[in-house]
Amino acid sequence: MAQCEVCSNDYDMSFVVEAQGARHVFDSFECAIHRMAPICEHCGCRIIGHGVEADGHFYCGAHCASAKGARGLVDHV
Repeated sequence: MAQCEVCSNDYDMSFVVEAQGARHVFDSFECAIHRMAPICEHCGCRIIGHGVEADGHFYCGAHCASAKGARGLVDHV
């Protein structure tokens, strides 16, 4: 068993995520999202989909990026 780094639950079905040279242990996708998902710099929501990036800034979509002054981004549906 391994202990989740977010909620400290000691769970026999925990999993490891390795990203950017770091190793993380979680007991659920909820905890993994809480710790690892970027936050939209306009509305503050967690970006769990594709999102968009403009000049090193992350947004949940083109609408939020546009609201912060980014130009030329479009959402693809």
